[in-house]
This record gives sequence, C-alpha cells and structure tokens, in this order.
Amino acid sequence: MIGFFENIPSYYRTALLVAGLMLLWIIEGVIPRFRFSNNNKYRHAGTNLFFTLTTAVVNLGFAFLIVKASEWTSAEKFGVLYWLGLPLWAHLLGALLMMDFIGAYLVHVIQHKVAWMWHFHKVHHTDKEVDATTALRHHPGESIFRVVALFLAIALMGVPVWMVMLYQTISAFMSQFNHANIKLPKWLDTALSWIIVSPDMHKVHHSTWQPQTDSNYANIFSIWDRLFGTFVKVKDTTSIRYGLDEYMDGRYQQIGPLLKAPWKDEKKKQRKHD
Repeated sequence: MIGFFENIPSYYRTALLVAGLMLLWIIEGVIPRFRFSNNNKYRHAGTNLFFTLTTAVVNLGFAFLIVKASEWTSAEKFGVLYWLGLPLWAHLLGALLMMDFIGAYLVHVIQHKVAWMWHFHKVHHTDKEVDATTALRHHPGESIFRVVALFLAIALMGVPVWMVMLYQTISAFMSQFNHANIKLPKWLDTALSWIIVSPDMHKVHHSTWQPQTDSNYANIFSIWDRLFGTFVKVKDTTSIRYGLDEYMDGRYQQIGPLLKAPWKDEKKKQRKHD
C-alpha cells in the first residue's frame, strides 16, 4: 500500500474519484432521499464540475509545496507524530485523523466564523439540490484556504507522502458520499454517523436554518463534531430545505454569478433581506 500511494499517478487518482462519483450518481437514481424539481440534472452537475477544474488548478499550484513539506518532515523526522515514536499503523491513524481535523474540520469551522472567508465558502452552500456533485462546488478562494490548512497539518504533524495521497483519496470520496442524495436505512445511517460522516448527518449542514448550517462540519470522522459540540441530529432530514435564503435566485446556480458571489454587496443585500 505504501508503494502504491507513494507513486500513484494523478490520472489513476482521478479515475478512482470519477468512478466513485459515477457509482454514487447511479445509487442516487435508485434510492434518492429527495426528488428534486430540477429537470436538467446534467446542467446542475456541469456547474459543480466546473469548480472541480478550478480546485484542480489551485491544488496543482500548491502540489509542489505539499510534496516538499511532506518529504522534508519524513527526511528530518519532524512533526508531532514522529516525535511520539509511533508504530507505522498508529502514525497512519494519527495522520489521517489530524489531516481530517486541521485540513477539513477546523478550516471549515473557521470559514463559518470569519466573515470574509464565509463569503467564499457560501458558494458551496448556494446549491439548492445537494447531491454527490455538490462536493465539488468550492470557490477557488476556498480551495486555497483548504490547501493551506492541509499544508499546515502535514508540516506540524509530520506526514509521509503516501499518507497524504491516501488521505486525499479517502477525503475526496467521503465528501462525495456524505453529500450524495441517497436514502440509507435509518439504522445504517445512524450507525455510520458514530464513526464517519453519513449522508443524513451532512444534509443538516446544508440547511437554510443557520443553527443547522453551523453544525456537522466534519468530512471523514464524525468524532470532531461530537467532541467539540457541533453535532446536530435531525430526526427527519426530508424536512430540510437546502441553500441560503438570500441566494435562492436562479442565477446563483450559474458559474458567473457564483464566481462573483464573494464580492456581492453584503450591506445592500442585508438591508433588502431585513
């Protein structure tokens, strides 16, 4: 496994993620949680897929720094996980947990709490018909926040390259899975949510109601929400309405307005909303 993920080609990782997305898309058609009104599922997916390209560009720009940071920590045995002298299995578990905590959960919480960062992250929340492709809907500005957070996690914890590649593969698939518009048996979804982020658990995060929007931030491990008091359980997720009240206009499902959304006149919008 070490050799596989240490040398995994980019096209191989891309193929794995595309295959995962297609599988979830098929499952969404068989056991959907919601029957959306959108008659053009492909147009909706196209908008979200566009942001996959912008994320890829950002990640490519930072890939050199990520790899170099990882190689340096390995060569110098620098980082908390190296200093603890952990066996390989524990180092791997700790690396996955800490990259998920710093590179996904913590930076996600910060984006909800810091106003100027929220204006980039809100693009992800404007999707009114959340499905597996929503996992791809991130403004390029937010992609920078996330890759910087991952860089910090690697540098502080000490994470070999193969663990970084494994984490990114798991993280991308888990994001697609927990955004997927699928209806799992209640007992299964609840059981999964004690360990990983299940579809119903994450649906709460996309609610238009702010107390629910500001909850369930985790991506892979649900422990972070439970540990830090940000976990919210909704008995019937079919009652959830997706999106942001002030961005319900149809134009905010289009690429151009979404790219400009972080610079929208917030004061004017708030006066109108009030």
